[in-house]
Amino acid sequence: MENIPGLHLKKKKSCIEKVQQKSGALSLLASGEDVEVLIQEIKKDAIFFIEPDTTSNLTEFYYILEGLVICQTLTNSEMNPMEAGDYFYAHNLSAPVSFKTLSKTKILYVSSKPVFKYISNEIKELKNMMQEVEKKDEYTHSHGKRVRDLSFAIGNKAGLNQDEMENLTWAALLHDIGKIDIPDDILKKPSRLTKEEFKIIKRHPVKGAELVRDTFLEQISSIIEQHHERIDGSGYPYGLKGDEILLEAKILGVADSFDAMTSKRPYREAIEIKKALDELKKLAGVAYDKEIVKLLVECIEKGLV
Repeated sequence: MENIPGLHLKKKKSCIEKVQQKSGALSLLASGEDVEVLIQEIKKDAIFFIEPDTTSNLTEFYYILEGLVICQTLTNSEMNPMEAGDYFYAHNLSAPVSFKTLSKTKILYVSSKPVFKYISNEIKELKNMMQEVEKKDEYTHSHGKRVRDLSFAIGNKAGLNQDEMENLTWAALLHDIGKIDIPDDILKKPSRLTKEEFKIIKRHPVKGAELVRDTFLEQISSIIEQHHERIDGSGYPYGLKGDEILLEAKILGVADSFDAMTSKRPYREAIEIKKALDELKKLAGVAYDKEIVKLLVECIEKGLV
């Protein structure tokens, strides 16, 4: 049989990824741009919740394949246990709803918003790898989280939409993940790097992009790859200029530079916030996007980060 583009035929028990959880397991069967189809296996006497989602027009659909489920939020007089063939869904939910399994249960779960990536083993591995990077270099401990918070504040002021903000914050958190393969003696060197050592450092954006590609976060690979590019072409790894650089990467570049300047490093002490902002202002319109630098200054002055 010939392959039909866009059609995916799968055998029984196959899935994209399966994650074991304390209460059971969650298997991703299919994933599109705005929808995920999953199988949720839940142990007997487990409690699970459906939470309101105020950030998007979310619909969650649950079809019971096996087992018995009761809605604890409703009184027993209002609803008997739900069984195989019954279903429920949530749209514009106003308050959390609690469910309990009365037997081992299997549910077909369809979400109009991607959720699996938040528990994916792949994402856990990336986070663990980022923690290893920070262990390798004590001077960058929590650097990713600080850059994430700075990037979020700038992106919010810049008017990025929900998807752009999510991509930006994930990229900011993991932007230095490519340093995992850089030798400790280079990362921790207390003096100026040689040209050869700096060439090794300059590989980390490409390596970082490679690590997130082919995961649920593949859409952030280009942001990570470009976070050291500068609008005048003086950055790396490709020497991109102006609009060749993604907006999210420009924001990340400013946030990353600010935190690097205001943090202690092996080769220098931390710079005062005012001096760091003055330095960024000098380079605004040259190396950094002028509007993004302006937004960072506003965020710092208004105490948003």
